[in-house]
Parts: sequence; C-alpha cells; structure tokens
Amino acid sequence: MEAIDKLNAHLADVINLSRAAAVLSWDQQTYMPPGGAEARAEQLATLSKLAHEHFVSEETGRLLEAAEAAVQGMNGDSFEAALVRVVRHDYDLETKLPTSLVEAIARETTRAHEVWVKAREKDDYAAFAPTLERIFDLMRQKAEALGYQDRPYDALLDQFEPGMKTADVARLFDELRAELVPFVQQVFERLDAVDHAMLHLEYDVEKQAQFGLDVVKQLGYDFERGRQDKAVHPFTTNFSINDVRITTRYMPNYLPSALFSSVHEAGHALYEQGSDQSLEKTMLAGGTSLGVHESQSRLWENLVGRGRPFWQYFYPKLQQLFPEQLGGVDLEAFYRAINFVSRSLIRVEADEVTYNLHIMLRFEMENDLLEGKLAFKDAPDAWNAKMEQYLGITPPTDREGILQDVHWSAGLVGYFPTYALGTLLSVQYWDKALADVPEIPSEIARGNFAPLLGWLRENIHRHGRKYWPAELTLRVTGEPIQTRSFMRYLREKYSEIYGL
Repeated sequence: MEAIDKLNAHLADVINLSRAAAVLSWDQQTYMPPGGAEARAEQLATLSKLAHEHFVSEETGRLLEAAEAAVQGMNGDSFEAALVRVVRHDYDLETKLPTSLVEAIARETTRAHEVWVKAREKDDYAAFAPTLERIFDLMRQKAEALGYQDRPYDALLDQFEPGMKTADVARLFDELRAELVPFVQQVFERLDAVDHAMLHLEYDVEKQAQFGLDVVKQLGYDFERGRQDKAVHPFTTNFSINDVRITTRYMPNYLPSALFSSVHEAGHALYEQGSDQSLEKTMLAGGTSLGVHESQSRLWENLVGRGRPFWQYFYPKLQQLFPEQLGGVDLEAFYRAINFVSRSLIRVEADEVTYNLHIMLRFEMENDLLEGKLAFKDAPDAWNAKMEQYLGITPPTDREGILQDVHWSAGLVGYFPTYALGTLLSVQYWDKALADVPEIPSEIARGNFAPLLGWLRENIHRHGRKYWPAELTLRVTGEPIQTRSFMRYLREKYSEIYGL
C-alpha cells in the first residue's frame, strides 16, 4: 500500500539513527576507552535528538494519518494494521517528550555509565549518588511529560511493558510473595543438602569461552548474524534482525556465571533474530515487550539450560574439557549443583527460587526513590535492609549491593519488573510448548533444539511487535500472565532436589 510504504520510508531514518546510537552504546560497553566517555555522551545526545525530532515531526503525523485512513476496515491481524497501531502508540508517547529532555537523558546516562563503572570498581556509592539523583530527576520529568493516572512509575513501566500498570505488578508480586516466601524458607532450612563446591574450582576462561560459544551456536544462535563479546554487565543489543550481538563475563573460579549468562543472552538474541524478515527496517521488528523478551532468556537459561535433558547431552563434553574438576562428579550431582539455592547477593547469579525476591526489592526501591519517599543518601541502607528482610543476608559492600546493576545508570527505571514478568511467562510458554510438542525434552537430550526453537519462532518470535504483550500471551497460552504455573514448576523441581 502506498501510504504504508511512504510511512515506512520516512521512519527508516528514525530506525537508522536509533540503530547507530545502539552501535555506539555497544562499543561503549565493550571496547571504548574510558577517556571517550564525554565525547560519546555528546555523540549519543546528538543522535537521540535527531531521531526524536524526525519521529515527532509534522511529516510523521501527516503520513501516519494517511496510513490510518488506508487501513480502516482492514483485518487487525494484518501487517499493515499492526504497523499503524504500533507507530501511533509510539508517536503519541514520543510527541509528549520535549527534545531537550530526550537529549538531556541521553547525555546524562552516557556519562553515568562510566561513573557507575568506576564507583562499582571502587565500592564508592557516594561517588555515584549525585549522578543517580540527577537520573531519577530526569525520569520524574519524563513521567510527568508522558502523563499517568495513578503513579509516576506507570508512565515509565509502560515504556518497557505496554499496558502494564504499577498496580498490576504489585498484585502479581503480592500473589507470588504469599507462596514464594514460605517456600524459600523451607529450602533455606536444607541448603546443606546440595554440594556445589565443584562449581567454585579453577576453570580456564578460554575453555569456558569455547564451550559457551559451542552451546549457544547449537541452541540456534546464528553467528553469521551475531557475535559475542565481554562486558561488565552481560547484555544483548541489535542493529538489525541480521545483526544481533550478545555479551558475557567470565569468572575463573565460578563455572556457571559465563555459561548461563551466554545462554540467557542467547535467548534474547534468538528472539531478535527470529523476527520475520519482512519486518526488517520497520517498527514492528524486535520484541513486543521486555517482559516477553525476558521470558525467552529465562526459558533458555533455566527451563532448558538448568534442566536434566540439556546436561544429558552437554555434560560429557564439559567433563572432557575439565576432567580434573568434573571427572569424578556424576551427572545427577552436577545437575543438583547447578540448581543449588543460596542467599545470593547478586541478582544475575541468583537461583530460580530466590531470583524474584531480588526483583521485588528493586521494584520497591524504584518507586520510593521516584516518589521522594527515600533519600538517595539513605538508599544503600534501605537496599541492605530489604536484602536482610527478603533473603536474610546483608551485603558487605555496596559493590555487592546497590551498585551491582547497570540499569539505573542507563536510565532504565521501570525495567526491573519485566525480569519477574518474564520469569512467570517463561513457564507458561514452556508448558504450552510441551503440550503442543511433547518430544521437546527427549530431543533436547539428543542435542536437538530445533523443535523448541521452531515452536518459539512460530508462536512468538516471528510476530515481532505485531501483538501487544498481554494479547500475545493470551493467544499463545489461552490465559493472561499468572503466578500459578511458575510456583507449581518451582515446587516440583526444588522439592525433589532438596528433599522437601
């Protein structure tokens, strides 16, 4: 359709500018020397300004109205109708943001990343606190500009999980907490039932890297359209459906860190690489929300990567790489070890049982900081108190506490709940995949991940942003997001491992 083609041609510049900014952000976190931070802040501010101005221009509005007229009466499932719906949603939000604010956020968060890296390295929260306060002030301005009915957090959450409200997250967390906290306490009483000492031996980093690359390639990550590098905090980014990159970090004395980070990020990347090629260079390419995105990474990391079938195939290969460390450890002992539960300080290293408690903590902290209920100077103590409340442990340093995550330095306020939402969705999607394709576990045990990836491609990946997250989940599973499936999975798996 001519109106759709003209709209896409106009928006191509917005997409290209945004992708160019993503390249610079990727470089900043992987290869850029620290001295380049100030110049990079200005470069990203300029690109963000140009992309924003082009998108909110009168020309975009005119072309969008013409496209809306052209798709009137068209099937809502069509590519054209979905594209117009998504562009209208993004346009209405973006036009509420002053260009000066967009530019200021890009500049401040680019500078903030380097400040955070140094503060984390030196365990110096005081050095980061003024920057953090400025970022939250910018986030308040953003929330006010976007508008909200109940709480400012609603406006920020909607950027990552369209249609979700703070109250919705709170309700889900309340339901989950009621069952999860007592179960966590049951497991905590039997922590010595699982021996995981073998995971903390010395593991050659080069061998870890090669094994991780072999794993994610076999899962289906296409290295012709991607690559893996190292970063302080693992992440995935994409500049196209055909250029999706992942990162990981290596710990010589803790085997699971790099491996499960790689599998987790590969889950994100498989989603991005799986968008239908017809969506390339359009605003429908990519994941429909961060919660659905996280469902993919958590599904591959936990339901696949921490499952018995996965290791029935891969464990002999790992033993060959590390015979001294694992030669005398049988498969069942290793399976139990990689699923050990602990009072973990670090979210990205947390087990399935306690992981969502880390997210609840951050959700509460973000709301309190955003609404001025918590002073920034008091934030580390508040963090530590919540860690003690939820996990019975107090971080000995801020590096292992409030400074551990990159997200706030990047201005990603409202992002954290999507990790828990994705964790819940991962089990709902997994259950439906097994119902539709019962042979998935046996195929995984043979090293064949194509049946699972094919199901995900067909039901989730190929659609990109065609369906809103709640709509997609309803289409795939027949019900909205819920906590029931996750808690059933958790009880079955960990009651067996810990003899409950």
